[in-house]
Amino acid sequence: MIALSLAEIAEVVGGQTHDIPDPSVQVTGPVVRDSREAGPGSLFAAFAGERVDGHDFAAAVVGAGAVAVLGTRPVGVPAIVVDDVQTALGALARHVVRRLGATLVALTGSAGKTSTKDLIAQVLQRKAPTVFTPGSLNNEIGLPLTALSATEETRFLVLEMGARGIGHIRYLAGLTPPRIGLVLNVGSAHIGEFGGREQIAQAKGELVEALPSEAEGGTAILNADDPYVRAMASRTKAKVILFGESGEADVSAENVRLTDTGQPAFRLHTPSGASDVTMRLYGEHHVSNALAAAAVAHELGMSADEIAVALSEAGSLSRWRMEVTERPDGVTVVNDAYNANPESMRAALRALVAMGKGRRTWAVLGKMAELGDEALAEHDAVGRLAVRLNVSKLVAVGGREAAWLQLGAYNEGSWGEESVHVSDAQAAVDLLRSELRPGDVVLVKASRSVGLEGVAQALLETGAEGEVSAR
Repeated sequence: MIALSLAEIAEVVGGQTHDIPDPSVQVTGPVVRDSREAGPGSLFAAFAGERVDGHDFAAAVVGAGAVAVLGTRPVGVPAIVVDDVQTALGALARHVVRRLGATLVALTGSAGKTSTKDLIAQVLQRKAPTVFTPGSLNNEIGLPLTALSATEETRFLVLEMGARGIGHIRYLAGLTPPRIGLVLNVGSAHIGEFGGREQIAQAKGELVEALPSEAEGGTAILNADDPYVRAMASRTKAKVILFGESGEADVSAENVRLTDTGQPAFRLHTPSGASDVTMRLYGEHHVSNALAAAAVAHELGMSADEIAVALSEAGSLSRWRMEVTERPDGVTVVNDAYNANPESMRAALRALVAMGKGRRTWAVLGKMAELGDEALAEHDAVGRLAVRLNVSKLVAVGGREAAWLQLGAYNEGSWGEESVHVSDAQAAVDLLRSELRPGDVVLVKASRSVGLEGVAQALLETGAEGEVSAR
């Protein structure tokens, strides 16, 4: 964080200082909420959770070098006491962002946010110091903590914004007002919570409504291929840049293809020129993510050649997102188990088939959460798609939703040994260990709550023993 005195922080967050001998002492390190991350110069935000109360670690964090604790009660060590720690973090983030003078880029969407955020960060890092959301910490706590990790040297701040309801993105954008806002897509993720795509579009569009006008430097970057996103142009006073395959797109891709290993290649077109890209990531769905990143980079002054080189060298920064590992016996394990929704499931299946040309392909799939009334139809559709794409074998893992996946495959014409329903992750591992052959490609994917990353990890262990840890 930029250096701030405890007195200034207390004033910004509306807090009272306790047990602070010298309020002029500065916080020069990060703001952390995990006591294990506390170090010299840091500020520890003490949250009281259902199982653990951060206030109980106050002495330990100060002993590790933290300057003070930000909490809701005195703790016997230097502390700034506030009514609500989350609100205080937001106020502090807003203050720091205003002081920084960095260009703030915010993005949202139903699918691909984290992968696209990682691409944007890797491209912009070539131009100037860049801070970006780690993993998918995109909520009311993760976003301020990311903003507070910026320093005086930071020139670009790239923030992923998630939403589970109307008003969430408006709140986040108020904490860290962006100059550039990117909306990727409106899909079915969390449709059960929102109630429909129209409501999701309403929530995601709050980002472009929060942007400054074009005269003030605001830019909205929108997916021209998604009608819900394209329509958001009418909801902003910012300049609009479109990306995608549409003829209206300002940033587009030509001659899109997949390499023999399933990695996308294309010719990138921007208003400043064209250049060839061959990505290290897997799956054609990353082309749209790359175009979104290219549009941001173009707006910030990078040439087509600079963008193409950066996209071609960018890798996956966040775990369990199309992580591809080849075992010594030639079996390829694709761990995409961080999360799942219908759009990302379809993209992952197509990537699996592209990677597995001439090889046996396995789709180990589990529940897609938060689909509400659409759950049965969406799981059925994914099972059917696996058959249409000629995936060699579908292994549906879990309870009711997994049964729907397998039933969809069966009704599409998958009989015999082409699809199977197993009860849990351990049963899936046991099946795979007995039937995998050298050269097979295995995709593992489900919503985060299912914990199927344990299947991928078990398959990568040496030897045949070991169990999947239960969730």
